[in-house]
Amino acid sequence: MEKFSILPSEMARGFWKNRALIGALVKREIVGRYRGSVMGILWSFLIPIFMLSVYTLVFSVIFKARWGTGGDSKTEFALVLFAGLLVYNFFAECINRSPLLIINNINYVKKVIFPLEVLPWVSMGAALFHALISLSVWIAAYALLFGVPHLTVLLIPLVFLPLILFVMGFSWLLAASGVYLRDISQLIGIITTTLMFLSPIFYPATAIPEQYRSLLFMNPLTPVIELARSVLFFGHGIDWGVYSICMGVSVVVCWLGFAWFQKTRKGFADVL
Repeated sequence: MEKFSILPSEMARGFWKNRALIGALVKREIVGRYRGSVMGILWSFLIPIFMLSVYTLVFSVIFKARWGTGGDSKTEFALVLFAGLLVYNFFAECINRSPLLIINNINYVKKVIFPLEVLPWVSMGAALFHALISLSVWIAAYALLFGVPHLTVLLIPLVFLPLILFVMGFSWLLAASGVYLRDISQLIGIITTTLMFLSPIFYPATAIPEQYRSLLFMNPLTPVIELARSVLFFGHGIDWGVYSICMGVSVVVCWLGFAWFQKTRKGFADVL
């Protein structure tokens, strides 16, 4: 029986070796999602524009919400909120799909020799594409309403890096586990929805009583959301202390998820 390496170097080697395949599958995934629709890939731009308009109407006009930064702009809350949702939506899109990645691609398991470990990368690539579109909408809205964005916007790829590693680890873990435990896909939907309200998306972290704030930062999305909001809207640099912790945890999670996938993948064909 073929043995699959769990060495951390195998993660990078597998990605680089199959980069052309991953790129082709990501393109097929993006195009296929809108195949047959009249608007086509234009929906990728229209949906975040629509959602940003809704957030602005609901929170700044109806609820008259403010972020508590001293500004009285009606659109400030919507843009700050949308910056947090950029992180959450990327996370949720990848994690919600992960338990079914292998189950929905049985042909790759049984009929052909296929590097199954690239499937989470494909899901990740499609999610990154949609995150990039949403980011471009956010930047355009900020430029229209407040002027030239802060140069710290250029730091957003660095902010997303630990999140990408963290999500990849959980994607490998859930993709493998979903083969053996079909209930995981239902459970993950509940967990991701719960995380949306337990993350500082609709409220600042400072709104939580100080004695409970440490619990909020146990949520893996919290530091990334705070960093993303900081570099996008407030023009602050990266808190390197927080960033280092995020990166360290993400690297460990990424490798553990990959190791679990490699250890369990030889049983996929038997179960499916």
